[in-house]
Amino acid sequence: MAYPAKIDRKRILAAALRLLARRGLGGMSLRAVATSLKIAPNALYRYFADHAHLEAAVGAEVSRMLYSDLLKAKRPDDAARSIRDLAVAYLKFARRHALLYEALLIPRPASGAEAVAPEQLWLFVVEQVGRLTGKARAPDAALALWGFLHGTAALQSAGRLGAGKRASGIEFGLSAWLAAAGPPGVAR
Repeated sequence: MAYPAKIDRKRILAAALRLLARRGLGGMSLRAVATSLKIAPNALYRYFADHAHLEAAVGAEVSRMLYSDLLKAKRPDDAARSIRDLAVAYLKFARRHALLYEALLIPRPASGAEAVAPEQLWLFVVEQVGRLTGKARAPDAALALWGFLHGTAALQSAGRLGAGKRASGIEFGLSAWLAAAGPPGVAR
């Protein structure tokens, strides 16, 4: 019998992400991951206590991927332009990685390794939003922006933004958010 190369947490996560990208959350079971790695399912329990722990780790990895894309879109010199570019990067990520994007909504643990990346992503968004709104309003404004982007990504994923649904509607929503986020009377 041929034995697979050394199994570690990194290889297991990579296999889980490949399955997620092909089959979505429903197709990413411990058994499916083990089968893809040609190992017995119980070998995974050394690294993940159960399916929920594997999902949390995958959600954290997808958060890291999105965070990396958002970092590249950040514009340090223009906060409003940065928000627009971050929104474009977010929607592009959701479109390009539709099945991976689902993992962003996996409930994360309150602490531990799997809580770090989603929290880092959230704090980055709050920081960028705070450049426009100030620190006090940043968490609420970030939640509103994230809700708008997630709703748009969900419509995009469901094919509801096709013919007859103009991209200018997304621009309208983002412009409205920017107008509300900035100081009163300042158009963006």
